[in-house]
Amino acid sequence: MQLGNFSVSLAVKDIAASQAFYAKLGFEVFAGDAAQNWLILKNGDCVIGLFQGMFERNMLTFNPGWDGNADRLGEFTDIRELQRRLKAQGVPIATEADETGQGPASFMVVDPDGNPILLDQHV
Repeated sequence: MQLGNFSVSLAVKDIAASQAFYAKLGFEVFAGDAAQNWLILKNGDCVIGLFQGMFERNMLTFNPGWDGNADRLGEFTDIRELQRRLKAQGVPIATEADETGQGPASFMVVDPDGNPILLDQHV
């Protein structure tokens, strides 16, 4: 099962302080808008998102249809198909994507330890 590009989404208290900290680790702003309280940072193939006031917890994020540079993939498994496969395996879906739609959508699952996993398709 191909889940798409992987990143860690961090729920931060102060986006400017977090950006400054991760810059010291070699991360550079790749996308986002600090004025809207979100930034995507990259260091090589490593991607992290900083989100102030948007999420309660840190979470794993997968983006079906994107590569590591947010470029659209020619072929990928649609988010609705991923959701159907997980449901068929008995994985509870915390928030569901509309399976009748097309294009951008998202759903969330939670691992056995309570860690949220967001599958977020932008294409």
